[in-house]
Amino acid sequence: MHVVDSVFVMPGTVAAPRGGILCDLHNRYEAVRETLSRIDKAAQEMGLPNISARLIEQNETSDRRGPEVQYLEIFAVSIATHHMLIAEGAKPIAIVGQSIGELWALAAAGHLSVEDAARLAVARSQVLTRQSWGGKMLAVGVDGRRAESLAELINHPHLVLACENAPRQSVISGPEALIEHVERVADALGWPSLQLDVPHPTHTPAMAQAARDLRESAPRVPYGAGRWRVCSPWLGRDVGDDDPVDLVAGALTSRVRMLHTIRELHAAGADAFVECGEWPVVTKFVEASIPGVQCVVPLSESDPVEAVRALVADSTGGGPFRSRLATPSSNGHGPVVRVSEPATPAGPVATLPVTELPIRATVSAQSAAPVSYVAPVSYVAPVTSPAPVSSPAPSAPAAPAPPVAPVAVAPVAAAPAVVAPAVVAPVAVAPAVAAPVAPPSSAGSDYDTVLAELRTLYGDFLGYPPDLLGEDDGLEAELGVESLKQVALLGMVSDRYDLPDLRANSSLLTVGTLRRIAEAVVQARAGAAGL
Repeated sequence: MHVVDSVFVMPGTVAAPRGGILCDLHNRYEAVRETLSRIDKAAQEMGLPNISARLIEQNETSDRRGPEVQYLEIFAVSIATHHMLIAEGAKPIAIVGQSIGELWALAAAGHLSVEDAARLAVARSQVLTRQSWGGKMLAVGVDGRRAESLAELINHPHLVLACENAPRQSVISGPEALIEHVERVADALGWPSLQLDVPHPTHTPAMAQAARDLRESAPRVPYGAGRWRVCSPWLGRDVGDDDPVDLVAGALTSRVRMLHTIRELHAAGADAFVECGEWPVVTKFVEASIPGVQCVVPLSESDPVEAVRALVADSTGGGPFRSRLATPSSNGHGPVVRVSEPATPAGPVATLPVTELPIRATVSAQSAAPVSYVAPVSYVAPVTSPAPVSSPAPSAPAAPAPPVAPVAVAPVAAAPAVVAPAVVAPVAVAPAVAAPVAPPSSAGSDYDTVLAELRTLYGDFLGYPPDLLGEDDGLEAELGVESLKQVALLGMVSDRYDLPDLRANSSLLTVGTLRRIAEAVVQARAGAAGL
């Protein structure tokens, strides 16, 4: 009998949790109720509002209470999911966190208390806000070596490779003006890129002052060995007798090597990766780094508890678990594309040399404060390249056309997470080759025709049936299409309908649906025709 060894992964800077996301877990599990109560108590002691109320009520809105509350909400979702997993019999062989997610991992493993983790998360946010550094983070769709060479080309001490998330997704962090230079170079090379709308750009030597401030001002907290192994992607080893304040401070200036940590855990026997968050963020990096690996994101399933029980049954010999593809989302608004079992697109697939942040990427600021998160991205998720796309023929499928010249993805304003690539073999990364673009039909200005063509284009690119693409489904929130994929797709739509200005419409990325994109195409074509 084969036993499945699972790794629990904790996301870092991700989108604001939906209202009511923890309602069922709160009702079912005493451990979840107790943990949320402890987080609320710690928040109250620090002068912050109640954290759990919005997460356990059926309320889809956020009251935008600032960055510290945002951190604690993400923590609450991660630790509550962990307790649900444990209560249902799932046992991790290790816990891994992405960026600040390492703090959630320390609390989940028992290295420090929930209250102390909450206090340290708030202290970290406060020192970063005080430093108020004018930096940015840029996700680039290439491997770490190329991304690092790109940063070194400009030769500034604060412009560095910040994160190696997957084989073809890296993040560069640095001063805003220099990030804009990097973005233009990446665009000229045909490398997809996306500025991440994160409140606190980190993982750069520029954060040295904030790190010193944190070490001096954060209260020292008791800590122990913990119940489970915790792997640190920035330390490159397991956490041992390490002070949590030093760990969190050290991560601010260090590179996050998630790709290497994921591969080392898999080589050591990890069969499944379970994400303790609302959406697949870190697990997208996992799938891009280890094709075919089992990934489970319980809170993105229509029945989270059943998804975990299936995983546990698999671990005890009950048979292989696979997430269902495109089952209804928990909010009832349409299908959610699962990470564990991507559909196979028809025809050959060219690898798009792309991409923490998701990050989801996706990203509209949620707070007026300088550091509000929301629609962030744990630095962006993997982006798979498109299959050849052509306009549907009336009777028979069109034969594939030869590839055309590379099309660079124009930079756009940051939009939510994130997220990145797919392919592990060490292949050379060439400029992205765009799928052949067929001219629009004569009825292209008609909304229904445009919508049908967009469904075909997006379905071919994403690799699942067009009829599963609801016109009002959120491309990221409900269909799991991370920001860099949306950038690439919007570029294809722009080329297909000869509407270059469409690329710069960032609102189609931050709150993208096929309806909004189709309406934008119809309106732009009407304007171009002088109607």
